Amino acid sequence: MNEAMEMLKLLAPFIVLEVALKIFCLVSLKKDKVKYLPKIGWVLVIVLINTFGSIAYLIFGRQKY
Repeated sequence: MNEAMEMLKLLAPFIVLEVALKIFCLVSLKKDKVKYLPKIGWVLVIVLINTFGSIAYLIFGRQKY
């Protein structure tokens, strides 16, 4: 039990960053125009593919004005 708490303490900052990145991408997705996939497709990529889905959206999904 003690080892599990120590592991959770180590992973907590990464979990918080992952959730914050997903929230940022989903809010950005609502406001921005997208390319390559419809918005629902990007929602699935962001939510289902950890970290790399969010990064993929930020690099490839947002349409530049």
